[in-house]
Amino acid sequence: MAAEEKDVIQYDLADNGICTIWLNRPHKRNCVSPQLLRELEAAVDRASADDKALAVVFRGRGNTFCSGADLDQLVGPVLHESSTSLQLAIDSARTYDKIYNMKKPTIAAVEGYAVAGGFELFISCDFGLASTEAKIGDFHIRRALFGGAGPIYRLPRYIGMRKSKELMLTGKLLTGQECVDWGLCNDCAPPDEFDKMLEDFCAPLIDKSPFCMWMTKMALNRGLDADTDSLITLETMTCNVVHHSADAKEGVAAFLEKRDPNWTGK
Repeated sequence: MAAEEKDVIQYDLADNGICTIWLNRPHKRNCVSPQLLRELEAAVDRASADDKALAVVFRGRGNTFCSGADLDQLVGPVLHESSTSLQLAIDSARTYDKIYNMKKPTIAAVEGYAVAGGFELFISCDFGLASTEAKIGDFHIRRALFGGAGPIYRLPRYIGMRKSKELMLTGKLLTGQECVDWGLCNDCAPPDEFDKMLEDFCAPLIDKSPFCMWMTKMALNRGLDADTDSLITLETMTCNVVHHSADAKEGVAAFLEKRDPNWTGK
């Protein structure tokens, strides 16, 4: 078993409510070890429960996002023990699903590589921002491996089946601009403008009602997997819940009184 490393995940909450969860193994291009995966899940749970965290950014130290699983640690147990391989897939899928279903908006801020498991983390977030010099793609097939944490059920929802097959069956990597063109990223910027782009993108996400943010995100996520009649019911029920919330009353009152709202998240 590999020795424990220090601070492989770092949790940083800014005064404005932007929480950044840093992957911190730059010497390994932030590849995912079992320890990092455990600490990532703990950080996700922490951000979910942190009322001061209004938006959650996932980012990698050393100007790279995440280069997938740490094959140095995982080659033996994962490739030769089926139970270990299955557990890794289960743990990854559980953690990334928590990110996808988090009540708060999540942003993948990609510099450098986001491949394999890093790509799965990227597509689990609500939004994707990338450096123009980023290299992003599933990549598993280049090593005769298969991703077990989201590509077959999240990727086609973003870019359709043909483009999903192009990425997954060729293992090709896209630049930040190509990801924008494909619909995988919301925006991209040169490295020296990346922090400013991230700040500007997050600004309109952190001044909204946390309760309404959660309800709207949940309804949109569920909308991908339901028939029209079910969606009409879901919309009606969500309207009823949201419109009877304290934040809705505060939002209307603030508009009528020409002042900024004071959200309580209820």
